[in-house]
Amino acid sequence: MSGNKNFVLGVYDDEDLLLKAIKDVRQSGVKIYEVFSPFPVHGIDDVLGYKGSRLSIAAFIFGLLGTTLALTMQIGMMTFDWPMIIGGKDFFPFPTFIPVTFELTVLLGAFGMCGTFFVVSNLKPWAKPRIFDLRITDDKHIVAIDLDKNSMSEDEIKKALEASGAQEVNNKSFE
Repeated sequence: MSGNKNFVLGVYDDEDLLLKAIKDVRQSGVKIYEVFSPFPVHGIDDVLGYKGSRLSIAAFIFGLLGTTLALTMQIGMMTFDWPMIIGGKDFFPFPTFIPVTFELTVLLGAFGMCGTFFVVSNLKPWAKPRIFDLRITDDKHIVAIDLDKNSMSEDEIKKALEASGAQEVNNKSFE
């Protein structure tokens, strides 16, 4: 087993043609790995069938973790570990815990959401970037198709891309 990832790339120069090509390629049964574009294309998420982001769920979970951590820490310190009577207040002054709880909730929610985004997007510092084609930073749109994730043969995928109006159809492999 070589461990190489092999892709077929369809190169397009117009965003309207790209949207139509994505529909055609998906209807022919080809699973698209990713589409690269030099600028945001309106409606591409819908055409690709992407669902809404679940990043807000990660933010909620990390925020809940921050709330739990803040309350546990403050209650443990102020009530059990080192109880102090300040100004005649009791050992569990909940209103005074609110600012620290709020700050730790926001802090862990933000850091957790950023960390989740980097992991899901494969933007880890140690990850080797996959540059499919340098022209995606200039004026070309690329439809990348992973050969291992498709049941169709390479020739059938290339024919589907050419039939959808691709200017070029290239191969690219990564280790």
